[in-house]
Amino acid sequence: MQHTVVERELELRLILSPERSIPVAARLNYRSDDPYAVHVGFHINSASPVHWTFARDLLVEGVFRPCGHGDVRVWPTKVEGRSVVLMALSSPDGDALLEAPTAQVSAWLERTLRVVPPGTEGGRLGIDGALDQLLAQ
Repeated sequence: MQHTVVERELELRLILSPERSIPVAARLNYRSDDPYAVHVGFHINSASPVHWTFARDLLVEGVFRPCGHGDVRVWPTKVEGRSVVLMALSSPDGDALLEAPTAQVSAWLERTLRVVPPGTEGGRLGIDGALDQLLAQ
């Protein structure tokens, strides 16, 4: 089965305080062979990028309403009249609050949803074929 990759480079803002943020180059990545996940990579004063992986459904929902708990939370808001999506990421290594332009994230998500429509993710994993082979033995 052929796999499709949907990528988008964009500039996020790392929120340092209510008054201060800095631009952060980032890449959104979606792979049809990992259909439930989205991958975000960005550089924050490091030689290698920081990578986060979380559920595509979480980001889809977070464009419209607050969702998530624990390590990843996503919610829409307005900043200086602009629609943005905030992503709060938490790990033992530290926390980050990232701001992304809603229009760019939504356009990228729409492309991922065309590649693998909601509800069809399980068919991309090949579990049924592997189970059939196992049971045939």
